[in-house]
Amino acid sequence: QVQLVESGGGLVQAGGSLRLSCAASGGVFSWYVMGWFRQAPGQAREFVAAISRFGVQQLYTDSVKGRFTISRDDAKNMVYLQMNSLKPEDTAVYYCAAVHQVGIPLEANEYDRWGQGTQVTVSS
Repeated sequence: QVQLVESGGGLVQAGGSLRLSCAASGGVFSWYVMGWFRQAPGQAREFVAAISRFGVQQLYTDSVKGRFTISRDDAKNMVYLQMNSLKPEDTAVYYCAAVHQVGIPLEANEYDRWGQGTQVTVSS
C-alpha cells in the first residue's frame, strides 16, 4: 500500500507562489489516481486538484483554475502542486491523497491513502 509524505508548505505573501510535493512509497505509484485536498480551520476538507493514472487527465476546483497546476513524475513516485497567484483564501492545510482506480474521484471519502498534510499560509 502506498504511503504519502507532503512537503513544500510555508508562509507567502498574496500574489506569490509555492510548490507542494508529495512523495509516495510502498506501492505501484503509476496505478494510483493522485489528488490534493485542503482544509481550513473550521471547514470541511475540500477537493483542490487531481491527476489520473499516467497523467492523462487533470481536474481542478473552480477557485484554483488558471492558478494551480498538478503534475506527476511516475519515475520518481512524486506528485506536485504548483500554486501561483496565491490568495489569502488559499490558506489551509494541504493534503496529498491516493486511490487505486481508473476514474478521478472528487470526494475526500473516495480516497484511501493520505499524507500528514502541510500548512500553507498566504498573508494579505
